[in-house]
Amino acid sequence: MGRYVIRRLIQMIPVFIGTTLLIFIMVYALGDPVAAFFGDRKPDPATAAAIREKYNLDKPLWQQYLLYMGNIFTGDFGTAFNGQPVTELMAEAWPITIRLAILAIIFQSVVGITLGVLSGLKRGGVLDTSTLLATLVVISIPTFVMGYVLQYLFGVKWQIFPVSVSPEAPWNELILPAIVLALVSLAYTTRLTRTSVGENARADYIRTAVAKGLPRRRITVRHLLRNSLIPVVTFLGIDIGNLMGGAIVTERIFNVHGVGYQLYQGILRQNAPTVVGFVTVLVIIFLLANLLVDLLYAVLDPRIRLA
Repeated sequence: MGRYVIRRLIQMIPVFIGTTLLIFIMVYALGDPVAAFFGDRKPDPATAAAIREKYNLDKPLWQQYLLYMGNIFTGDFGTAFNGQPVTELMAEAWPITIRLAILAIIFQSVVGITLGVLSGLKRGGVLDTSTLLATLVVISIPTFVMGYVLQYLFGVKWQIFPVSVSPEAPWNELILPAIVLALVSLAYTTRLTRTSVGENARADYIRTAVAKGLPRRRITVRHLLRNSLIPVVTFLGIDIGNLMGGAIVTERIFNVHGVGYQLYQGILRQNAPTVVGFVTVLVIIFLLANLLVDLLYAVLDPRIRLA
């Protein structure tokens, strides 16, 4: 196990370098950050030159990337064009998005897996048909439509949850945004769990366990569910990164000042240091989430050996 983790960490290095290099090129090479900083106004040549020197934009692109990567390992993700360090923006945004993602992943995991197991065990029944229909509706409706509808119903009409989130973003105010954020993933989790449970329920080892007289609950939890969760865990592991960085629409609807909000502002204002800094952290999260998923395989299925 230890050698496997070390090997995977080493394999992450070229992936991390290649991904961040591609992002860096797309952000810095495709456009002029200094011109975007001034908007419609034409910058003074001396001022533009000073800004380029301050942000190392006067150097070749490869040298800019090497300087950026060198600063990352010291904890310096650069400075936004408004003069605020990107690490300060991260310190404000990441705790909010992490809380939002935790609520979303708990909601989609508990509800999605529960509905998927019940539907998979009772395929063709009323619950199964209703679940398939409901998940199909959720998948078909765009997130921004679902977000505004739930915001109106639960925030404006019934006043169960606040309409928007305050800058501090306490846990109770993030419940409705987390539900909106997790709905589509919940639908896929439910369908994936249902399919996996339905396939494994007809497997030989389940029939053998039933023939031995094992309790139905033990068969479901100990044997059926553990083997059925392997593809679900894969999806949830990948979805962690999506929840962290893919909440731009949800955070805009509920005025959540998290990572999605900062990325939106950075893209809108073409603030290259902010965009590259936040996306770099998202790359690290994706890589670590994939490693965690691989390690969970061995926990769920003892037959899998990581070497």
